[in-house]
Amino acid sequence: MDSLAPDHVPLYETAAEQRRVWERCAERGLPVVAVRDAARGYVVRYDLQHLGRELKPDVLQRLRDRVHAFRRQEPRVDVASQVERIGGEVGPVSGDLHAPSEAIARDLASHVAATVFDRSNWRYEPR
Repeated sequence: MDSLAPDHVPLYETAAEQRRVWERCAERGLPVVAVRDAARGYVVRYDLQHLGRELKPDVLQRLRDRVHAFRRQEPRVDVASQVERIGGEVGPVSGDLHAPSEAIARDLASHVAATVFDRSNWRYEPR
């Protein structure tokens, strides 16, 4: 799998639902890309930890740039902080990106999945 359509992004609300998504991805040898329905909006989550992988440093920067470009399409004020500009955290192993609606979260998750699912973008997680 190298992409994820917005309509196919898993959505979860409870810890039990989250566990099922992570278990299903682990069984398939896939990274997690999912949306959490949170108390104040939605959170796009990606995770490669269960695979013992992380994104390469140059890929991580490209992902941050892509997320920032995606964010510029949203009607919001651009601020000085990188964390606030991208609306969350984009790390080598996992990330959490905030979105105001389910539709925006699903689109953002699909956008992120293109990078996260590409195995050529991975390296072994240093221990």
